[in-house]
Amino acid sequence: MTELLAPAGDLERLKIAYLYGADACYIGGKDFSLRANAKNFSLEEIKIATEFAHSLNKKIYVTVNIVFHDKNLLNLDEYLSSLKEIGIDAVIVSDIVAVKKSYEKGLDIILSTQSSILNYRAINFWKNLNVKRFVLGRESSREDIIRIKKECNVELECFIHGAMCTSISGKCVLSNYMTNRDSNRGGCAQICRWVFKNEDENLPDFTFMSKDLNMVEYIEDMINIGVSSFKVEGRMRSIYYIATVIMCYRKIIDKINSHTLTEQDKKYYQKILNRVANRDSMPQFYHKFPSVNESYFTDRIEISNQDFLGIVLDYDEKNKLIYLEQRNYFKKGDIVEFIGPNMEPITYTINTIIDEENNNIEVARHPQMHLYLPFDTPINKYSMMRIKLFDK
Repeated sequence: MTELLAPAGDLERLKIAYLYGADACYIGGKDFSLRANAKNFSLEEIKIATEFAHSLNKKIYVTVNIVFHDKNLLNLDEYLSSLKEIGIDAVIVSDIVAVKKSYEKGLDIILSTQSSILNYRAINFWKNLNVKRFVLGRESSREDIIRIKKECNVELECFIHGAMCTSISGKCVLSNYMTNRDSNRGGCAQICRWVFKNEDENLPDFTFMSKDLNMVEYIEDMINIGVSSFKVEGRMRSIYYIATVIMCYRKIIDKINSHTLTEQDKKYYQKILNRVANRDSMPQFYHKFPSVNESYFTDRIEISNQDFLGIVLDYDEKNKLIYLEQRNYFKKGDIVEFIGPNMEPITYTINTIIDEENNNIEVARHPQMHLYLPFDTPINKYSMMRIKLFDK
């Protein structure tokens, strides 16, 4: 069974990821993690997250994937022992010292994409050091994955959605060079996304970042090849992004397994995924070497949409009211839709908005205000209201 693996930057996003269909989540602790700008998890929060995951019969992995300097090793043994005691399902590591110490503590080991695994010989080397699963570099082609799977009897984890690295994953030093923030130790300043001035004023400003990854078209092929885990990038993304992306891939995978996925389904989910992000996305290295069309060089525009209108906090069955926390502007007369775990999108026209003082209002314009909407059908907590996007 192929695993759908979601990112989670905090407990709220972790809960959303599981509820919207993730089989497992990967998180970072306060130390030793490559997303220093994310909130990340204290040991107490890792314990809470692990208990929640296991209550749903799902898994949780913790990243310990920085490149270690000697001073970073001082508390590593104690930290790994704490993770073992908490009962996490695996650590994601890249440094050979962290691999050995994790094994000594009895932890299952996933080799991080920071190790840039692109060939089966490298996997056989790490396999001899008791690594259980391998996160292949985003630069892996279909042929690479087939060869690796044929030659090595190991679990393979592949990225299917999210940001790419302009450098080979795990090898970028631009951030450190230009800002003294080390991308290999959690401080990436994303230099590849900067806009650079051209010395020739007659030429446009430029960037050199990759467009995002999107593997909707090839999920079934990857399942048939034998990929064990499908990984979504984005520990710093919003709850709406996490919910939407995980729900789309959950439905795609389930439809593949039930032999009911149609071309119309793929087109619909592709439109939803294209809408939720603010950059173009494509398969990148999977079926061909990327060309000029897979990167941004000039005229890059990133516009964040305001599709996410609110999250359901509760449902009042007696009075048939949704209790909603507003996230973006909406008004009476708007046509919206509700999405949520284990449900198809429900289209809804907003005819009445009631505030917490029981006043009818015309517009919801204040972020995170709490409101009531009449709704005849019970709806689950953590469902989300968004702008009506597309008909399926």
